[in-house]
Amino acid sequence: MSLEIEVDPGEVGFDAARLNRIDQHFARYVESGKLPGWLVLVARQGKIAHLSTHGMRDIADDAPVRTDTLFRVFSMTKPVTSVAIMMLYEQGAFELTDPVSDFIPSFADLRVYTGGSARAHQTRPATEQMRIWHLLTHTAGLTYAFQYLHPVDELYRRAGFEFGMADDLDLAGCCDEWAGMPLLFDPGTAWNYSVATDVLGRIVEIVSGQTLDEFFRTRIFEPLGMIDTGFAVDRANADRLATLYVADALGRAHPHPKQAELRAMAFDQPKALSGGGGLFSSAHDYHRFTQLLLRKGELDGTRLLGSRTVRYMTRNHLPGGADLETLALGAFSEAANAGKGFGLGFSVVDDPAAAKVLSSPGEFAWGGLASTAFWVDPAEDLTVLFLTQLMPSSTHPIRPQLHQLVYQSLVD
Repeated sequence: MSLEIEVDPGEVGFDAARLNRIDQHFARYVESGKLPGWLVLVARQGKIAHLSTHGMRDIADDAPVRTDTLFRVFSMTKPVTSVAIMMLYEQGAFELTDPVSDFIPSFADLRVYTGGSARAHQTRPATEQMRIWHLLTHTAGLTYAFQYLHPVDELYRRAGFEFGMADDLDLAGCCDEWAGMPLLFDPGTAWNYSVATDVLGRIVEIVSGQTLDEFFRTRIFEPLGMIDTGFAVDRANADRLATLYVADALGRAHPHPKQAELRAMAFDQPKALSGGGGLFSSAHDYHRFTQLLLRKGELDGTRLLGSRTVRYMTRNHLPGGADLETLALGAFSEAANAGKGFGLGFSVVDDPAAAKVLSSPGEFAWGGLASTAFWVDPAEDLTVLFLTQLMPSSTHPIRPQLHQLVYQSLVD
């Protein structure tokens, strides 16, 4: 689908020369070898005011980033899964307080890590059941293997979950394996980035009677006109797929060491459908998704969620109104956690002053492992999308710098 600037920046409160500072700043990332290439999209009042690309989607092939380039959005899959589960919630399929074990019985007898190493650890019974709202808020006690912060992370790695899913398991099998792992803490008592959204994806399947890809396609992507988004790339679009890069010790981009294998895998449906990180998408498609969120669940006459549901999802749900700096066990991106809470699938800015980054109260956002990011600012009627392909996302301060550059360009 075509993507183009839809409004003169000045008509929606931007200074065009100040907007160009975004391109000038991130062009230096490409010229210095820190990023292979990127796309940035800024929209206000539902119209694209700034759209630019720079650098390469594949350096070796001298193939530039284009507005139709396909990216691995990794954890920007999570908000899609959160929308899916809340669509089912609106149908009365469950309550947020329902135990996960009502849907996946293997989560019935959970144990919490209390000490020892990954090979010789101690546990005790969990004092609270894991509930759906714990999954949505990442307070379930689950983890990710790639974090290297806790002995339980190592248990996940030893079970084959280095980057989310084990090669030989489907989604149901993955969930049963995770249910057998110790929790890092009792559900609801702390925050830890984790496979929780993948478990939500399995609940979507169980409740809806559809596979996760079918639900996404029929209930979200087709209604929104998101024709390029899915768990695999159509081979006809192979030349649009961006190469995945990793950062060296100096922060310079190099092709992923398993790039050939990753590229081949991109065209086949995975055995385990990851609602936490499995989607490929384009700027056109993800922009459509952010507009749905900005418009509180409706876009171009298609309503997926009620307006009150979206408002409820995008408020801070952390216990006691805590921020992530207080409750999170570890960092999960280059962005600071102070002043930010977490809703039902999104980070939420409560206090921009505490965050020390230009933003608005009520802004909600998330990003992906390959340095992709988006945010929605209802107070400014603003959405921003940044797409690139560099792992990990903590390599460079892209997200806070993008905030600085976008908000300084607003002059109305």
